[in-house]
Amino acid sequence: MNDNNTQLKRKLGFWTALALGIGTTIGSGIFINCGTVAKAAGSSQMAIIAWLVGGIIAIPQMLIFAELSTAYPQDGFAYVYFSKAGYKPLAFLYGWVEFFALETPANAILAMASVTYIGIFFPVFKGVLAGKILAACLLLLFGFIHYRSVEGGAAFQVIITFAKIVPFVFIIGIGMFYFSGGNYTSTVSSASAPIAASLFAGVSATTWAYYGMSGICYMSGEFKNPEKTLPRSLIGTALFVMTLYTLVAVVVLGQLPYEKIISTDTPITDAVMTIPFLHGIAPTFIGIAAVIVILGSLSACIMFQPRLEYIMSRDGLFFKIFGHYNKKFETPDASIAIQVALSILYVFATDIASLLGYFTLVSQALNLMVCLTIFKCRKRPDYFPSFKCPAWPLMTLLACTVFGWMIWGTLQWAAIPGIVAAGIVVATGLPAYYYWSKKNKNDCISNK
Repeated sequence: MNDNNTQLKRKLGFWTALALGIGTTIGSGIFINCGTVAKAAGSSQMAIIAWLVGGIIAIPQMLIFAELSTAYPQDGFAYVYFSKAGYKPLAFLYGWVEFFALETPANAILAMASVTYIGIFFPVFKGVLAGKILAACLLLLFGFIHYRSVEGGAAFQVIITFAKIVPFVFIIGIGMFYFSGGNYTSTVSSASAPIAASLFAGVSATTWAYYGMSGICYMSGEFKNPEKTLPRSLIGTALFVMTLYTLVAVVVLGQLPYEKIISTDTPITDAVMTIPFLHGIAPTFIGIAAVIVILGSLSACIMFQPRLEYIMSRDGLFFKIFGHYNKKFETPDASIAIQVALSILYVFATDIASLLGYFTLVSQALNLMVCLTIFKCRKRPDYFPSFKCPAWPLMTLLACTVFGWMIWGTLQWAAIPGIVAAGIVVATGLPAYYYWSKKNKNDCISNK
């Protein structure tokens, strides 16, 4: 991997990194996951514990990524670590599947999800065509913000992340005065599962809510003082999100009876409605909060995702145009523009984005293997991380267990499609990798 060919500058600080991690992780799922986790856990008390444990088991991943990112503080996340570990084909496959089957569809889904909530206030956007046009405009808007300036995009991300946190802090602060302790002891009469089984089910339901913190590592090469900024932001994100989710669960589960929690699709809205002076505006309040939360996630994704393809292109392992660098704005302009364009295509492509969700299995398998690269990287002569993961073999085992957990969960609902998707990735990705790899070797020979 060519370590000196990137022109992106180190201009970003700790607060941008933290905003990126929090902004990517906290999405619309929290508005419905309270009920899902409670139902899986079997009781309000167990649900709260599940949220806490779910956050705790996400920390080993951040500790590993903190070590790897400070050893190699470069843009590209897993692509860099696979490359350094000597697994170049896996590095390529990671970027291949992320771009075509995960990043761009995710952007399309986030844009359409925000339109769903916007349609509550502006019914004209409930129409299929009008809604898709608005989603495309949102993608163009955020693409322009992050195309126009790294620092400007970073400042916007900090602001919108702060804005998405405020509603939750408000709910927690006010809700503390309106919950009933009796709700914590409520359960369903049929709940007879062992405590361990209930906890396992509850934690399983929280796993995806904690996914996304590693987005910080995609931009490791653009943070100032990476030896301090990266570990602090990665671990800080995990602790902050865990605390926020757990406190939201404490308040919501304390305000509503357990039977109500597991039977509603809008647990947070219903909880806010129990607050006397918010009863009449609860749906509006939550609707606005949901729009901000989703747009914050969309902005974060458009900010960090294009860095992966940019670095791959600069290494000669992706389409050349993705490696273009805008000297005026100091951004990977082409990578951002193409990713936004493909996301818009998915918006108008009916159900293609949802079908591509089957590639999640491949992504989680690769993420599990990313954690294992620490074994090979630690043997390299150029491995000098400023942060050392404590008890790293144990932390690696725990991190891999979590990803294995997610793989197992995906197999439960999409085993065959997931395996087929994996086959498609290998069948299309490996020929592309060997094509570009051979082309690079020929170029090197011709330049001698």
